[in-house]
Amino acid sequence: MTRVKIPLELKKMNEIFSANGFEAYLVGGAVRDMLLGKPASDWDVTTDARPENVMRMFHKVIPTGIAHGTVTVHFMKKEIEVTTYRTETGYSDGRHPDHVSFDATLEDDLSRRDFTMNAIAASLSDGRIVDPFDGKSDIEKKIIRTVGKPRDRFLEDGLRPIRALRFSTQLTFVIQKDTYSAILEDKVQRKIHAVSLERFRDEFCKILKSPQPSLGLHCMEETKILAYFIPELAAGRGVTQADVRGFHEFDVLDHNIYACDGAPKDNLIVRLAALFHDVGKTCTRTVEHKTVDGRDFELVHFHGHEGKSADIAGDVLCRLKFSNAQIDEVCHLIKNHMFFYEPAWSDAAVRRFVVRVGLENMENLFLLRYADIYGMHRLPLAGKSETVRNLNELRDRIAKVEAEKSARSLKDLAVNGKDLMALGIPAGKQIGRILNELFQCVLDDPAMNEREKLLTVAKNLGEKIN
Repeated sequence: MTRVKIPLELKKMNEIFSANGFEAYLVGGAVRDMLLGKPASDWDVTTDARPENVMRMFHKVIPTGIAHGTVTVHFMKKEIEVTTYRTETGYSDGRHPDHVSFDATLEDDLSRRDFTMNAIAASLSDGRIVDPFDGKSDIEKKIIRTVGKPRDRFLEDGLRPIRALRFSTQLTFVIQKDTYSAILEDKVQRKIHAVSLERFRDEFCKILKSPQPSLGLHCMEETKILAYFIPELAAGRGVTQADVRGFHEFDVLDHNIYACDGAPKDNLIVRLAALFHDVGKTCTRTVEHKTVDGRDFELVHFHGHEGKSADIAGDVLCRLKFSNAQIDEVCHLIKNHMFFYEPAWSDAAVRRFVVRVGLENMENLFLLRYADIYGMHRLPLAGKSETVRNLNELRDRIAKVEAEKSARSLKDLAVNGKDLMALGIPAGKQIGRILNELFQCVLDDPAMNEREKLLTVAKNLGEKIN
């Protein structure tokens, strides 16, 4: 008989259930993760105790979903979701059951769950596994299969097909054939389209945070989910980039997807930026026909695609209800990803680059550059390549700029608008124009950022303008 090790907190919780005549089981993802040998920190408990019983037994209980039998118990510094055994009927809104009955057994409760790997329970008393749908075997075979008929499960909640793709990506499991085919059925597709953008976004982010997002993103394309929720990204399929220069071998969609693979999995901002960094190429593509030494060839161009990509990414992320801060950061990286550093850059050019990008964004911009290059051929940058040498040199020069503590914005200037008005320069646009000129002067030579020097320059500029 298979057993898992029950954490001390859950054993202590079980003592309270048992003392009051109830049984309790750990259920869902935590059990699945334990069987996979992974740590499980989010605990969901199911019990034959009704919500009112649970609220009497424990000191601090929050009725988070009491209509559906769910409460959150604060116990031994843990938040543990506790749900009463239940059966469900009818899903008019494609998400919530129309009727919930608490006259159910553990097996009844497990039968309403989405996938066999999530329909396994472990007794809190001894860790004994209850597995009526052979989920443990599916875990061992790395298969995702619904509990019961796939079509029925998916029509209950349109998010379940997206969750199947997400689990497949996170765990590198294969979705069982009938389960996968059901996702493409018309009725299931309509149910998927009814999923709220927030719920889709949450699953989408979990796919992006997986070790290899391309697995899930390609499945999203194949099941038409990508084209529905993010048509701007899907439109990159077939938009070719390859020419005689050999920069790219993939079309725009695959390049974006593989660039996402090349970004750090623990950095959602860079993964989002990588996924959308070239999305604007679909509408900026041009082809230049050239003849050299009697040989005809074509050069593929995407002039200004970084700005268009930033605009499109902003629209998509806004639609998917990402935060304003996330949208701004992602779009800023995309807008600036087409920088090409050469050792010939002057110190002033480096300072201007730092001002434009911002020191706080510099590391993420480098990570995006590495991801972009990975997405060209699905190969990481060689450690001794010229690109790596140049980027490392740019890092060093940026560190030097940072050490100089040179001005990086108007507020860092040794003078301000009031100082200029004291010189007799009238308030208004002229003040702003002169301050910007002073800022450019300081970027060229940080030693100029002294009050008297700047006032002298400002006075001359004011006289010249007048």
